[in-house]
Amino acid sequence: MTDSTHPVVERVQTGIRIEKRLLKVLKGMAEYADISLGDLVEGIVLHSFEGKSPFDAEAIRGIEMLKQIYGLTLTAADSHKLAERDGTPKDENEDGEQD
Repeated sequence: MTDSTHPVVERVQTGIRIEKRLLKVLKGMAEYADISLGDLVEGIVLHSFEGKSPFDAEAIRGIEMLKQIYGLTLTAADSHKLAERDGTPKDENEDGEQD
């Protein structure tokens, strides 16, 4: 049974690749909030789609601490410039084709 305050959704398993230290920070935030990693990512994306920040000042302080712990120095400015350790740009698949 559902009510109007809890939309029913269909979730699918995905195999996205994500930067290692970024994933550690996300997992830390999910653990701190006592929610699943998937719920955290959904919340971040839904807020982002509406131009809203999903985090309050306390959460941002926590993120900064986790970034320091895990050595995450990447910023939003880096997001479309990342390359794999082997030098492959992030938007090429295994066949060398652009995604």
